[in-house]
Amino acid sequence: MPLPIILGVVAAVAATGGTGATAHGAVNMKKAKDTLKRATALRDEAVKDFELQNSVTSAAMDELGTLELEICSQFQEFSDVLEKIQGRPEFKEYNKDGVSIPKYDPEELKKVSVGASVIIGGLTGSALGTAGGFAAAGVTTSAVMALGTASTGTAIASLSGAAATNATLAALGGGAVAAGGGGMALGSTMLGVSTAGIGILVGGIIFSVTGSALSKKADEAYYQAMQIEHQIEIINRYLVRLQTYARHYYDLLSRVKVIYDREFSKLKAVVVDNGKTLWSDFTGEEKSVVYNTILLVGLLYKMCQVTLVNKAENENGVNSVNVTAIDKCMNEVTRILEENFESEVA
Repeated sequence: MPLPIILGVVAAVAATGGTGATAHGAVNMKKAKDTLKRATALRDEAVKDFELQNSVTSAAMDELGTLELEICSQFQEFSDVLEKIQGRPEFKEYNKDGVSIPKYDPEELKKVSVGASVIIGGLTGSALGTAGGFAAAGVTTSAVMALGTASTGTAIASLSGAAATNATLAALGGGAVAAGGGGMALGSTMLGVSTAGIGILVGGIIFSVTGSALSKKADEAYYQAMQIEHQIEIINRYLVRLQTYARHYYDLLSRVKVIYDREFSKLKAVVVDNGKTLWSDFTGEEKSVVYNTILLVGLLYKMCQVTLVNKAENENGVNSVNVTAIDKCMNEVTRILEENFESEVA
């Protein structure tokens, strides 16, 4: 065979082999591209599911947190009315069948009331989950922690209105600007960010999960996407459970508040409207109203004190619902309502 023909055959064979290798490479590239596409879709769908469930749960927790803060902010009004009654007996701690309600403490109620009012004043325009974050941590505890000492050295609890709000926001911001702190501006930011619900309600894991970037290697990326999906499934199960408990807790708290509002209206009618302030002048029915109102304040305080969320043991873990404390509180409150306000417990 002439040399040119041989060279032509060799070239043809080489070309065919090259085409085959190119085709095989193209197939592999397409497979890798498709795998990366599936991995990205899997991760994005999982994150989308989380964002939806987090939004629903945070809204439920915000509703509960807002109600708790509003309730606590009204404690001082109750205390002011009760303090007008002269010669009243000492109202001790309620303790019956293993169920205890804290004794009436006007100073503690004032601190909680002022703190809750300050927090409410700073919630305007805050991020989703912020009010729920206070419920998660226990509103009464959060309210008391919001009260410190103003930069002037005056106890914030002794202030009121805008002065209390400004002093607390400055305290949250690290103190007055003149003293080297961040001042009210930073305090407002702290209120909107550091207590934002996603961190408090869920835990640190969500930041690493939702922020995860997929590897450029197709198989590894798909494995990472499956891991993200699995982690988000765990988080969503927790969020669904938290949402369920938040709804039940809100319903019971609302029921107690309705009864309290009615009894407190009766008390105000006697003390404020009718001007009766001597305990010895109170009728048996009027004294019952006082006892009932104090008991109901104790119940509300107890419910607002419960920490609804247990923080994860490690910073990359998922938080948990404080089922034991929630169930215990709800059972005790329901039992007290049944024993003292039977006709109103449905």
